[in-house]
Amino acid sequence: MTNSSVQGAQVVSRVAGLLRLVGRSAEGMPLSALVSESGLTRPTAYRLLSSLASEGLLDHDAGSGNWVLGPEMLLMGSVAAARFPLEDIARPSLRRLAGATGESAFFSIRRGSETVCLLREEGSFPVRSFVLHEGVRFPLGVASAGTAIMAFLPEAEQEELLADWGERAGAFAAGHPEELVRANLARTRQDGYSVNPGLVLEGSWGMGAAVFDASGRPAWALSLTGIEPRFKPERQEELGGLLMAEAHRITQQLNGDGKGSRTH
Repeated sequence: MTNSSVQGAQVVSRVAGLLRLVGRSAEGMPLSALVSESGLTRPTAYRLLSSLASEGLLDHDAGSGNWVLGPEMLLMGSVAAARFPLEDIARPSLRRLAGATGESAFFSIRRGSETVCLLREEGSFPVRSFVLHEGVRFPLGVASAGTAIMAFLPEAEQEELLADWGERAGAFAAGHPEELVRANLARTRQDGYSVNPGLVLEGSWGMGAAVFDASGRPAWALSLTGIEPRFKPERQEELGGLLMAEAHRITQQLNGDGKGSRTH
């Protein structure tokens, strides 16, 4: 590989990283935060952000000073959505879960060693947890969706993810020591659903169930989040059963007649 191709790949990686950071929320991020989280120098980050803005991929909000996703991202997302009918397939399950439980329901996808929240359906219970929303990313093994997915990966792949756990978990490492993560993974494999007992934010609980692709690999997850009193042990079995039933339903739909799907 030539030096120019290496430099080109590095630029693409930096641009992709900035787009992911900006895309974490509709409010975007200020330059200072982007510099801090990307590890880029301020001049480099500003140059790349400005170039992305000139192409319509980002905008600079004059009011807040934040960098936000631009109109070209909306157009590309609309085209990409036609290839992935996840909204049509997952939304009914989210509505059923939110309606049956009163909690907020979410659909997340695995992207590399992270999960990204794609869809949300609010429940009727008036007190909610706001830890999770569209675009939020967590390392696999953190939060209920990431735990549900990681628990059903092959053991060798789990060990690879745990090998440098402290570094990979980053800011979540303190609340998710490796021993606790391993215990949560084991419990999830046994029960079929994951439970996050306020590890991301105290008092904010979650539960999740994995959705499998045609090869039987966990690629997505359904989850419910809410406040601790709503996730007492006596209710967890009920919530877990609802999550697994809807996860199995989506697995079957994503794989046509259900071939390649699996129960938990």
